[in-house]
Amino acid sequence: MKINRFMIAAPKSGSGKTMITCALLQLLKDSGKNVLSYKCGPDYIDPMFHKKVLGVPSKNLDTFFTDEKTTVQLFLDERADGDFAVLEGVMGLYDGLGGIYEQGSSYHLAKVTQTPIILVVDAKGMGKSVLALIAGFLQYDTQHLIKGVLLNRMSKGYYDIIKPLIEKELSVKVVGYFPEQKDIGLSSRHLGLVMPDELSDIKKQLNETADRLKKTIDMDLFIDIAEAADEIGDSENADVYNEKNIGNCDQNEFSQNKAINTVNIAVAMDEAFCFYYEDNLRMLEKCGAKLQYFSPLHDTSLPEDCDAMLLGGGYPELYAKELSKNVSMLNAIKKAFRAGMPTVAECGGFMYLHTYIRNICDDTDEQNKADVQNKADIQNDMNKSKLVGALDGGCHFKGKLVRFGYIELAEKHSNFLPQNEKIKAHEFHYYDSTDNGADCIATKPATGRSYDCVISHDNYWLGFPHLYYPSNPHFAESFVRKAYEYRRNKNGKLL
Repeated sequence: MKINRFMIAAPKSGSGKTMITCALLQLLKDSGKNVLSYKCGPDYIDPMFHKKVLGVPSKNLDTFFTDEKTTVQLFLDERADGDFAVLEGVMGLYDGLGGIYEQGSSYHLAKVTQTPIILVVDAKGMGKSVLALIAGFLQYDTQHLIKGVLLNRMSKGYYDIIKPLIEKELSVKVVGYFPEQKDIGLSSRHLGLVMPDELSDIKKQLNETADRLKKTIDMDLFIDIAEAADEIGDSENADVYNEKNIGNCDQNEFSQNKAINTVNIAVAMDEAFCFYYEDNLRMLEKCGAKLQYFSPLHDTSLPEDCDAMLLGGGYPELYAKELSKNVSMLNAIKKAFRAGMPTVAECGGFMYLHTYIRNICDDTDEQNKADVQNKADIQNDMNKSKLVGALDGGCHFKGKLVRFGYIELAEKHSNFLPQNEKIKAHEFHYYDSTDNGADCIATKPATGRSYDCVISHDNYWLGFPHLYYPSNPHFAESFVRKAYEYRRNKNGKLL
């Protein structure tokens, strides 16, 4: 398949990849290209900017989550010849698993998809040293994928001086520059960028960025680099959701007649719950599920006739007071959970099921605890928000990362996964629970360190890890099967 494409990567985080990517997507869209985007790695928020603000289809690709063949299949799924794809890298170009391995890095994804790379270099405060930096990245590029360099936060005057030197000495094209923008930028918080819905003028900012970038880059050169990308994969076998890849999903009783036996999964989707991998949702649909989106913030009840609940991650802590006031929804979810409705809750969704969330740091120094106990008790009461109460105990802000990075999960007793199989996931949270569960063993792939986590039983899987279903499609199959069995028992017969 011929997909025109390039990757925006950088030597390090904070180099301006997201802003540059968004601006390029806007310019390509304005030019009439059938443009789409991918985010390298497990980040949820960048694809939201691409989809919600720019209206560009976007999803994640991650070479830790899936093997090389599956990654290519996911890349090509529902794509057509002539599409124009922009891949946004993660961290530094060569920063992969554990910070030292190639797997999971932007470079690994570029290799697997044979995608040309545009290296965005934050050149502020640098002179000719920028050549040494670029030269080092070119030397590490064993596949010769770096086809262009964009110099960020550089003045026009110095760009006119340095560009000829880079192209002469390093034999790499300089595709343009971007002066420092003090009046536009994307804000951040502890889990990454502030979400697009929170920024009232984000569309205006990105349009302004695109207009400015257009004046300082060679857009024709970007397009030439993209169009020079090789054909990739086999379009006839590009569906990662086909029967062979998804296991037994299409052969199960619940999906033999989807028009009759479709099950309904209620998916929490609003400002507080919005962290979902696109391919996870698609895999549930392929297994025979109809997704019914609802808002724990704004709705008063679960969708009618739902057979399971999917409570994804997000920022429930930012909306804890509003969530706690929606008593009818809290009661509806608690009632459904207690009635045995199959439930998967990840990170923010897991927090939501607790009795309360406390939004102050509880790591008081031991020596001072006695002196501040009365004050802390008052603060705790003021900062506690009562939530669903399906799980005893609560979640507390720790003031630092509790867990971060890739893991592989195995159940101690098979409920959602076949015996001795694993599913891959990612953790990134500043809150901790009074009970993180002990039904799964999480293993860090880079170090081999392991720990207990997740509450997993017949009908529910609850914990902080964000799962990636394509890494083990049996999880999606099991979830939909449990929803079907619940529906059958609820109605006393097959529907």
